[in-house]
Amino acid sequence: MIDEFAFDTNEERVKHRHNGTGWIEVIVGSMFSGKSEELIRRLRRARIARQKVQVFKPKIDDRYSVVEIVSHSDMRHDSIAVANAQELLDAIEAGTEVIGIDEGQFLDEGLVQAANELANRGVRVIIAGLDQDYTGKPFEPMPQLLAIAEFITKTHAICVKCGETANYSQRTSDSTARVEVGASDKYEARCRQCFVPHADAPSVHN
Repeated sequence: MIDEFAFDTNEERVKHRHNGTGWIEVIVGSMFSGKSEELIRRLRRARIARQKVQVFKPKIDDRYSVVEIVSHSDMRHDSIAVANAQELLDAIEAGTEVIGIDEGQFLDEGLVQAANELANRGVRVIIAGLDQDYTGKPFEPMPQLLAIAEFITKTHAICVKCGETANYSQRTSDSTARVEVGASDKYEARCRQCFVPHADAPSVHN
């Protein structure tokens, strides 16, 4: 479930900023909540406006494609796969006005500094990612990005158990690794009541 009015309001705000400064937009939510779809929508609008756009994704995320960001509903956008935030910064081309980053939680904490640096250069930075891991704990570096972002969008899925608003990503496999790339084969969207975190999950700093 997505608040389209909030998106339109944000875009109205940013399109009237002509003082040469950039900004950071963060799209967060559980799995299957439409984060990548909303990122792709904003990137397509930027291209329609004839802005120079570059898009990035973590190399670890090769679920649907190595060279595209892909939503669970199969919306696609060309992207560059990077291993870390420094590699992303090194790949920025002269004249780029909009940077899109999908699955931000899979990049290192240097992403916070990189996003700030790009925004200070006058770039619009749009980052989508999970704000919580499979245990329900904040998923770095997304919380830090939320703290410094000018614009924040929280998306929600539908709980597969009861049909209520889902805010959690329930892991259905036995793995206790914090980073476990997967889709419906390993995760379900759950509401607060239906979410069952793993008792033996690693701590936030693992």
